[in-house]
Amino acid sequence: MCCFFKKFAAFFAAAAFAAVGLSDCFPQGTVQSRDMGSCGLFTVSVKPCDKDMPGSAADPKQDKNTGHIFFSSLPVTAADSRSVKRPMLIPCGEAFGIKMITEGVLVVDLQQTMGKCAAKDCGIEKGDVILRAGGEKIGCSEDLDRVINRSGSGGCEITYRRDGKENTVMLYPDLIGGQYRAGMWVRDSSAGIGTMTFYEQSTGCFGGLGHPICDADIKTPLPLSKGRTGEIRLNQPVKSRKGSPGWLTGDFVNSSGTGVIYKNCESGVFGTLYAPPKTQNQPIPLGYSSEIEEGEAEIYTSISNEGAKKYKVRISNISRGEKDEKDFDIEVTDSSLIQSVGGILQGMSGSPVIQNGRLVGAVTHVLVDKPTCGYGIFAERMYNELSDLPKSLGDAA
Repeated sequence: MCCFFKKFAAFFAAAAFAAVGLSDCFPQGTVQSRDMGSCGLFTVSVKPCDKDMPGSAADPKQDKNTGHIFFSSLPVTAADSRSVKRPMLIPCGEAFGIKMITEGVLVVDLQQTMGKCAAKDCGIEKGDVILRAGGEKIGCSEDLDRVINRSGSGGCEITYRRDGKENTVMLYPDLIGGQYRAGMWVRDSSAGIGTMTFYEQSTGCFGGLGHPICDADIKTPLPLSKGRTGEIRLNQPVKSRKGSPGWLTGDFVNSSGTGVIYKNCESGVFGTLYAPPKTQNQPIPLGYSSEIEEGEAEIYTSISNEGAKKYKVRISNISRGEKDEKDFDIEVTDSSLIQSVGGILQGMSGSPVIQNGRLVGAVTHVLVDKPTCGYGIFAERMYNELSDLPKSLGDAA
């Protein structure tokens, strides 16, 4: 009897594990069968449930309740299976210019002069974003300098954001060399080169980089006020070598932009283009994170003004955890790319990864000690960032 209850307890322990550990929703038709793994004595499989089970069904014609089943008999938890039209995206791989104006100004360093630092004394830290000073909205470093000098020894009220929360303090600048100084270095803009991952014809939206644009000094994402994309003329790239990753170099062709950046986030930069990108690539299906496989794949990337070309890579160490720092490892196996630039360059971030005819990801990082290798992000994760963007520039007006 004791043995029976131990087995019985083990059964429900496994059932409880599955109830909290299995996915609540997956695209119908995307995965024909799912291997949910094994929970001790039991094999987990998925099939439609005859028994009514709770689930969100906004459209009964499109949604079906699906249960996770032990021994094809016991419903453990409900999954919401939805028919989702697979997005069609143009894989780009073209280098593009990025110009960003920050929201407020970002504090990148604090500095004492003659043993004084007013910013530090009032509680301001590196990484804070100064939004207002003396009741005025701060848009650039010149705005902040003007307010601080005008306030003089009487001080001024500073409102800054840290970890998503706004704080207000009184800053009393120090008179040094005939000028009032706060003792902080700030940044209000950034410009550089990245690679565009995809373009969606139906919305005019694009995604690129696969990681945020960060401040070069403190490595935190720049708070975006407004941003523009621009056409780039590439110069001779600096080749990657062990211990020293290379990088793309280039110049903005003109001052007129090619699109608007609305979002700078953990998954990359996203916005809308004035016109489709200059690529001959045709739209291909988005590959879901559940479909990416270890093995051979290809990337599109640009290392010259001849446009994006296709190169062979290998995908490994796929990680589907929500909070993982990387989604998969990637290794360049194409001898022509290795010989010409040494593998992955800084500036290639965003190069689309194609596998089995689908856009499955993008290159995001290069390894310093082995520049033929790097990390990637799922294309699905990037595509999800388009959901709250204006679907055309007209919508944003």
